[in-house]
Amino acid sequence: MQFDQLESLRRQHPAWRLLRADNAPLILSFLGTVFVDENVRAISAAELESRLDDALCVLNERLGERAFPKSPTAYLTDWSAPEAGWLRKYYPPDSDEVHFDATPAVEKALAWVKSLEELAFVGTESRLNTVFELLRQMVFGAETDPLARIADLRRRRDLLDAEIAAAEQGRLALLDEVALRDRYQQFTATARELLADFRQVESNFRRLDRDLRARIATWSGAKGELLDDMLGSRDSIAESDQGRSFQAFYDFLLSHERQRELAELLERVQELQAISDPDPRMRHIHHDWLDAGGRTQATVRLLSEQLRRFLDDQVWLENRRVMDILRSIEAQAMELREIRDPAVTTELDATAPEVALPMERPLYRVSKREPLQSAGIAAADEQVDAARLFEQVYVDTEPLYAAVLAALRRRPQIGLAELVRERPIRQGVAELVTYLSLEDPMFAIVYDESRREHVSWSDPDGAERRAEVPRILFVRNNSDEEAGR
Repeated sequence: MQFDQLESLRRQHPAWRLLRADNAPLILSFLGTVFVDENVRAISAAELESRLDDALCVLNERLGERAFPKSPTAYLTDWSAPEAGWLRKYYPPDSDEVHFDATPAVEKALAWVKSLEELAFVGTESRLNTVFELLRQMVFGAETDPLARIADLRRRRDLLDAEIAAAEQGRLALLDEVALRDRYQQFTATARELLADFRQVESNFRRLDRDLRARIATWSGAKGELLDDMLGSRDSIAESDQGRSFQAFYDFLLSHERQRELAELLERVQELQAISDPDPRMRHIHHDWLDAGGRTQATVRLLSEQLRRFLDDQVWLENRRVMDILRSIEAQAMELREIRDPAVTTELDATAPEVALPMERPLYRVSKREPLQSAGIAAADEQVDAARLFEQVYVDTEPLYAAVLAALRRRPQIGLAELVRERPIRQGVAELVTYLSLEDPMFAIVYDESRREHVSWSDPDGAERRAEVPRILFVRNNSDEEAGR
């Protein structure tokens, strides 16, 4: 394997991520016990949380309360998240309760971890015999020459005849203790691998179903071709190479004679004296195969039915659209039936499409800049008062002084609003502000911020204006003689 391939597996494969996880011992021990050792393929969320809670209590008592601080629900959520991919979370048919199942990644990670254990005895002879037997089956199973097949059958018959003759003479070729242990070790390993492969086969079927649905969703060809292709793929899952291999295995396992033979062989092997420590699970391993195979078969049947229903819905929608078009044509024909010599006309939105090419759009035009000639500018000889530029409105203060003093001759004080009513403002806000800037020793201006009053006047164009100001009083300071200046 190349570096890039290994790097991709390290980053993306869930089994590798599981081995790198901080809680890998907890995940492998718990999921291995529940889903692998007990051969559980579906368990409810409540039951799995209860079992995980018990396991966490035992570990936290032994390792400390902070060893695994999360709740069982949080751990299961993390393990079933897409970025983890160690649990499959789903709703079984006709059930509204969440169930869990381990993914093939858990089986692969467990198998690799178990392979790290050192074995006291490693048999090789049985595997070599298995290799030879597989090669014979492949070579002579593909032989099309009748003479070659007959020669092989006669060779095997001669071997059987020789073995029968030796048995009749009391000479039996018995396997010694080492050979029995070698074969038993290979048998248990193969039996467990076969049980683990069911989960991978089921996962592959689900991936095949997703691929078929993706083809339907992204189909860009003609509808007829889609229907032909999909109708031919109705049984694609069951007719795939993996589907046919699994079906052959399942049919072989369902045979009553094979089951009886397998049960007898397992019973006798478990009682052999040479097998000092037989695996108790191997006595009923064929029942586990049947259970796992039955669940996989049910998954294949369910996926096939869902795919067929999905295709039927697509066909039904197409037929419904065709029928709607036909009904609309019939309805229009019925409306025109009573009209004699109908004007067969039609309206077109346009006789040709309006094409607007991108290059027909005007390009960017640079704005024209006016030249600014700053050279040759000289200072003027005459002097101009620049203050006039800021005196757009001139208010003569003398009439305002006169109005205030005239009012104060009759009373000690007068408000600005009252004064404006007696002498209306003629120059707008500028005149109003000028009143506030008056300064004279004969009177003082007093501001009462606690009270507000309105001052109104009319613009030269007749518009009414009104300003809200604090109450302003002009107060006479001295004697009447001074005020009568």
